[in-house]
Parts: sequence; C-alpha cells; structure tokens
Amino acid sequence: MRIAVIIPALNEEASIGKVIADIPASLAAEILVVDNGSSDATARVAREGGARVISEPRRGYGVACLAGIAAADKADIIVFLDGDYSDFPGEMPTLLQPLLEGRADLVIGSRLLGKRTPGALPPHTAFGNRLFGFLLRLLYHQKASDLGPFRAIRRQALLRLKMRDRGYGWTAEMQAKAARLGLRTLEVPVSYRRRIGKSKISGSLSASLCAGWIILWTLLKIRFSPLPR
Repeated sequence: MRIAVIIPALNEEASIGKVIADIPASLAAEILVVDNGSSDATARVAREGGARVISEPRRGYGVACLAGIAAADKADIIVFLDGDYSDFPGEMPTLLQPLLEGRADLVIGSRLLGKRTPGALPPHTAFGNRLFGFLLRLLYHQKASDLGPFRAIRRQALLRLKMRDRGYGWTAEMQAKAARLGLRTLEVPVSYRRRIGKSKISGSLSASLCAGWIILWTLLKIRFSPLPR
C-alpha cells in the first residue's frame, strides 16, 4: 500500500528536519509538510530534508490537514504527525500494522498509554485528554484514552468522514465521526517527549481551555447532528 505522511507545520524551523529524518524511508512513499503560514525557514528546511512542501497560508490545524489530504491523492494510507518533534516518527510501524493486517480503519497513537518524558504533557493537557476520552466512551461507545495527533487512517475511510473542522477540533471530529460510521478504530501506545519550541495550545492554560471548549462542542455537535452525506 502507498503510505503518505502529512505534517502540519507552523514555524517549526528548528524541529521539522529532525521529524523528516526519523520517518522510516522504507514505509513512507511521500512526506508532505503543510506550511501553515510560517514566518521562519520551515518550508526551506522541509524541502532540504526531502519533503514536498504544500503552502496553506490560511491558519488552522484542520485547514492544514485538509490541504495535505488534497495533495496526497495517490495514497492508500495517510499518517498524521506533528512537526515539533514531540512524536516519535520511528514508531510508525506500530500505527500501521493494524491497518496493513486489515484489522482497523483508523489507528490512534495514545500518549497516555505510552511512555512520556517528564513534562511532555502538562497536567492540564493530560487531564483534558482523559476527560475527552471518557466523553468519547460515554457518547459514542468508542474506547479512547487520548486525542493524540499521531494517527494513521485508510484514505477511503478518511474520505467517508467528510472532515470539516478547520482548527483544533480536528482530532475529535475524526474520532467521533469514525465511531458514528462504525469504522474499526484502535488505539496503540506511543512515546511522547517535550516538543522543540513553544506549543500553540498546551503552552498556556488559556489556549488549552479554548481548545478544550472547541473539542467539547465538536463532540456534542457531531453526536446530536446528522452526518453529512
């Protein structure tokens, strides 16, 4: 199967080269870095590392992911990971195995089930992810412990979800819609470390609370609204 890796990136000049270098070359047919309006040399460093750079100046995590999906039109499986070097790209085989074996349509890398370096997930972020995992189980009967960004999905399954979120409700939207459509979703433990640079969300309590409200609204909205046809 053809595997594409999509990395949304905003001012990740110091880390993006490391992320690309750690992606197993034998697995990824294509690496796409979606430059989400960076003011530094993120795009140049990504190209030098061998990635195809997609420019998406409209800000938003979901916007960047959608741009990457549109560009990865030849892929059978799409892997998402962050560009700040907090994820471990070398653990891609763990995410891909259930998909390649036909046991899953969507695989979520759970940071809460895996090993974390001290301080990698601030307490309020870890609490928020546990809370939203509980809500996924309560509202959607989906076993979940995390809304982590490191994930892999079959392209055909992803297209069925008709993703719409343009910001930080993206991961919650994917998991909620997958549950409602009956997609086979699995969690696997992944490692997590302190990111390079400052987080756009977990770096401040106010940003985390704002993102948390968006995720909560997303989960409730999808649960009680008809899915797009």
